[in-house]
Amino acid sequence: MSPHFDIVVVGAGHAGCEAAAAAARLGRTVAMVTFSARQVARLSCNPAIGGLAKGTLVRELDALGGLMARVADATTIQFRRLNTRKGLAVRSSRAQVDNVAYPLEMQRVLASIDGLTVIEGEATGLVLEGGRIAGVRMGEATLHAPRVVLTTGTFLGGLLHEGTTQTPGGRIDDGAAHALAQDLRDAGLRLGRLKTGTPPRLKADTVDWDRLELQDDHDGRLSFTDTPRRLPPVQCHIAYTNQATHTLIRENLHRSSMFSGAISGVGPRYCPSVEDKIARFPDRPKHKLFLEPESHETNRVYVNGLSTSLPREVQLEALRSIEGLERAEVLQWGYAVEYDHADPRDLGLDLQHRCIPGLHLAGQVNGTSGYEEAAVQGFVAGVSAATGSAVALGRDEAYIGVLIDDLTSRGIGGEPYRMFSSRAEHRLLLREDNADRRLMARGRELGLVPDPAWSAFSRRNLQIEQTVNHLVSFKIHPSSANLERLTKAGVGSLRSPSTLAEILRRPNARYAALAKAFELPALYTDIAEQVETELKYAGYIEREKRRTEQARKLGSVRLDSVDYAAVRGLKAEVRERLQAARPTTLQSASRLPGITPAAISTLAAHLARQA
Repeated sequence: MSPHFDIVVVGAGHAGCEAAAAAARLGRTVAMVTFSARQVARLSCNPAIGGLAKGTLVRELDALGGLMARVADATTIQFRRLNTRKGLAVRSSRAQVDNVAYPLEMQRVLASIDGLTVIEGEATGLVLEGGRIAGVRMGEATLHAPRVVLTTGTFLGGLLHEGTTQTPGGRIDDGAAHALAQDLRDAGLRLGRLKTGTPPRLKADTVDWDRLELQDDHDGRLSFTDTPRRLPPVQCHIAYTNQATHTLIRENLHRSSMFSGAISGVGPRYCPSVEDKIARFPDRPKHKLFLEPESHETNRVYVNGLSTSLPREVQLEALRSIEGLERAEVLQWGYAVEYDHADPRDLGLDLQHRCIPGLHLAGQVNGTSGYEEAAVQGFVAGVSAATGSAVALGRDEAYIGVLIDDLTSRGIGGEPYRMFSSRAEHRLLLREDNADRRLMARGRELGLVPDPAWSAFSRRNLQIEQTVNHLVSFKIHPSSANLERLTKAGVGSLRSPSTLAEILRRPNARYAALAKAFELPALYTDIAEQVETELKYAGYIEREKRRTEQARKLGSVRLDSVDYAAVRGLKAEVRERLQAARPTTLQSASRLPGITPAAISTLAAHLARQA
């Protein structure tokens, strides 16, 4: 008899792992289908988790009960805080992880989850009954399930490009899902074509490290969670391309898959190939490259910033034109991969396809780029498939809500979608540092935040609240002793009675300095940062909350049954856009391209007349 499961997850990358784990932890029987169990959670490209805006996604996922942050913390070999000289709303964390240890740790965690079965093989098609999902075909065999989550990454119709050489595959040394791609087309899914790429990997002992710029690690206590990192740190270095490198690449652009016309898919704008950089910025004298050791277990170095699909001989010559890499030996050549993706505008907020009930899609198959974007989609799809309802997060609640709303209402705009803080209109409220305070209660309600994590969060939250209240009530008066304390704390003078909360609002004031001067309790850095944020940004946060409330009012106005042809005063173009996108609320309609404030006012007036 063919096996039966509650949910089948196709793919075992970051989206697949989060989807399968969340669904199984919610009590469902889950099959996760992958070409090879040894490749589960493999870091196909950059050996890093987090980054600008992406770090916020990782912390939000952790707050909801996902796996990525804790697996990353267990395998981190360098941790950095980005944008530390800028405002709190755009600061973010990035962990370079051991790319041998990371998948092994994820595989260990998945193996400990009851109800989750990893099945090796190729998913070749969907099983539909009465227009609904009924399972997945694997050649002659069938896995029966009323819910399926597709997380195919770059494997759906995958084709590898290296110079003029093309090889079927979704990743080096792996196959591709061409039969499934055709089956999805036959089922009526709207598919497009995208491209991504990866740089060469070098043999570490052929790099002249002393001639490169050292990139220091940050404080080793930094992590995504309260779990201390366990692996020894590594040193990363910086190299630079030069005019000789640029001339060589420019002369060989016609041999690049992207510039020869061999690739039809569009690549990520914000992670371009080195060929793109040279072509787009002809006057730039150099480009920065980050040399990142991939693992304690290997001799491989990832050349971040040199993604390419040039022929091997050109790659090698370009590398050896760079100072410090003159003797470099290549262990893996750079290549591009072209793959199919589905149009995410065909999905609901639960990432379920509107035309095929029971079919959910998550990750790069929805046109996104990045491990983090994939992981949060996988979590949402897995929980939605397991519970039968969407994990509804608003744009004012989480970057996850922004990402999914953008995808389902606006699509990807013709190129891989990447999360940026600029996409979040309420980013001052959606900081990385307060992700747990925003979302952990939601994760607890879902049943995915375990008791130890909840207890630790509750203690931190109580400490923040008590410290803020103490500072608000701690009043000091001008006196020689207090003036001396303030001088030592580096916060200036005192002309009238003030609370320590008012003192801490000064731009140069820090809790640690005040705590030392006035014998206050010492706090961990992350807790002190949240105390400072609440007090320093109180006025801005309150203003942002008022804007959020106005947006919520728009979001509560439903458009599900609106006949746009009957709305007087709408331009034909606006009607067409609204009809095609079918936004669920007035707020989501306001963010569609070409929908003007005047059109929103017309819609609001129409709804008021119908009420």
